[in-house]
Amino acid sequence: MLLNLPRRVKLIDVGPRDGLQNEKQPVSAAIKIELVQRLQAAGLKEIEVTSFVSPKWVPQMADNAEVMAGIARMEGVRYSVLTPNIKGFESALLSKPDEVVVFGAASEAFSQKNINCSIAESIERFAPVVKAARDAGIAVRGAMSCTVGCPYEGDVAPERVAYLAGLMKSIGIQRVDVADTIGVGTPRKVQAAMEATLKHYALNDVSGHFHDTYGQALANTLATLEMGVWNFQSSIAGLGGCPYAKGATGNVATEDVVYMMQGMGIDTGVDLDALIDAGAFISQALGRPPNSLVARAILNKRAG
Repeated sequence: MLLNLPRRVKLIDVGPRDGLQNEKQPVSAAIKIELVQRLQAAGLKEIEVTSFVSPKWVPQMADNAEVMAGIARMEGVRYSVLTPNIKGFESALLSKPDEVVVFGAASEAFSQKNINCSIAESIERFAPVVKAARDAGIAVRGAMSCTVGCPYEGDVAPERVAYLAGLMKSIGIQRVDVADTIGVGTPRKVQAAMEATLKHYALNDVSGHFHDTYGQALANTLATLEMGVWNFQSSIAGLGGCPYAKGATGNVATEDVVYMMQGMGIDTGVDLDALIDAGAFISQALGRPPNSLVARAILNKRAG
């Protein structure tokens, strides 16, 4: 019997940003805005909308300001954006996000290859962004990538995760995501990464972000749920992949997480049917079926 499970969970849908950023085909601002509208109408209270990065590096996010301006904001919904540097933050500020997200890796090799600096140097770069955001009354979240495994280093020790979490705490980052970026994690490994993070952050200030590359995302969600974790990140229709893991299927689908939670009697505040419609909408725009198994099953049932 599963004891002490949270009675409710909060999901952060990262589909509009993390999900779409690696799509090769351009997705119009109108489609992105409609996706955000559909997600909030389905009951999601936190949505990662876009990123303020150089369009040279991530051309898909070049319409960031247009997308933020086009959303009809709903009371009680938190809209977050990724800001990798102070220039990105200054651009983002004009769009009035509720939260900005900075990122760091628990793997030195990943940090060097991804942003050309050490973990400690990456945190030093983010310190002015965090200070500027906090001074402006904007919340700050830290995405901790490669907390279980790295495409270059292999297994990542929990001590490295604790090191990164401590650095993030030291510069004023208020809450963090424990991300299994390449989806190699299994329940015990993910629990160890979460335990390491909890040395620096309270249970209410951590979230699980699991990729389904090896089909372990729901198992890892359940494993951290058993620890009392109640914030999770997921992506509508299972959008997104990891450019560093060949064949990676990317984020766990929001539909699959909601279906599991509902089946366990855990409140998500999300309408599954409306969510499936949102996933079908963006999948159709991309010209492929949703990656969510739950969405496929229910869409097949509706068609039948």
